[in-house]
Amino acid sequence: MTSRSRRLDALRQAASALSPEVVRLAIELAEVPAPTGGEYDRASRVCTLLRERGYAAQIDDIGNVYARRGTVGGAALMLAAHTDTVFPAHTPLKFTQTRGRIVGPGVGDNALGVAAVIGAFDLLDKLGIATAVDLIFVATVGEEGLGNLAGAKRALDRHAEETAAFVAVEGHNLGRVTCGGVGSVRWKLSVHGPGGHSWGGYGQPSAIHVLAQIITSLAACAPPVHPKTTFNVGVISGGTSVNSIASEASALIDLRSTSEAALSQFTARLRREIQRVHVDGISVNIETIGERPAGETARDHPLVTCAGDTLRALGIPPIFDSSSTDANVGMNRGIPSICIGISRGGGGHTLQEYIETDPIATGLTQLAALVIASAEQLQGSKA
Repeated sequence: MTSRSRRLDALRQAASALSPEVVRLAIELAEVPAPTGGEYDRASRVCTLLRERGYAAQIDDIGNVYARRGTVGGAALMLAAHTDTVFPAHTPLKFTQTRGRIVGPGVGDNALGVAAVIGAFDLLDKLGIATAVDLIFVATVGEEGLGNLAGAKRALDRHAEETAAFVAVEGHNLGRVTCGGVGSVRWKLSVHGPGGHSWGGYGQPSAIHVLAQIITSLAACAPPVHPKTTFNVGVISGGTSVNSIASEASALIDLRSTSEAALSQFTARLRREIQRVHVDGISVNIETIGERPAGETARDHPLVTCAGDTLRALGIPPIFDSSSTDANVGMNRGIPSICIGISRGGGGHTLQEYIETDPIATGLTQLAALVIASAEQLQGSKA
């Protein structure tokens, strides 16, 4: 048996012993409300958990929690797991645990991700493993919705000089290695006009009619297939009553691409299409309400191949894909970055979200093994 095999076996055994505690931590964290923009209570709990383990954890002014493991200095590996959820603060946070499954909002996305990084620190501490480079754990804010990856951006601003690689951790999707970052632009498209009575004011322009005209025009704009680029009108609103000419109407629009250049070109094209629609007495405004950078870490990059090899060693065929995660920020800045998952589940972004508990030990082993191997790769890569 090779030294690498012996190390993996030791990690497996330790992860198996620690997985019930990781499950408990995931539920504990999931029970603390953490809507995007309101993560402080959960961040405070994460900070306390890390301090109880002897780490000098800190919370910054936007709610990121930072903890460093190691004293090597120089190049560092950043681990990020977001604390925010898609659920409003008043959402009932109730969880049921049956054999092999935990059900409840946000338990996998991303309470388990945060708990797993804490668990990985516990595992490394238990085995007395000092990684070849320091680890910087950031429990980030603003990953969901219109958070615009604010926490990841702040973390990489703060540690720009020393972060040599970036690994985002999610509770779901064990087996996936996300090495492509799907960028996005979100618009609020607002249309305003004079309004009026549907009978007496007939002939006055309707904001709803003009918005419908714009949406129809946009729907005819086929985005590029390669690189994959998409757009969607997700919400429309406006008007006062059935017998009123609408004085206002709006739509929320989501544009996405795996390519920053393609995203920029397509958004410019849609802007031109909107500007072509001109109706006297009507004003149209485009407000950018969300932006996420696109990026990619090459499939043959050592960080990506290391993640794939780690999964194969655990008997899991890796799936390399693209998504929108905290890792987008690192990719966009030229920092080798990926996102990995800890377990399997379903029902994401619903009250019936669930995670399977049995794979957590494997996911925790994966995380610890990847951290150790990646740190060895990074040793000496940055001054």
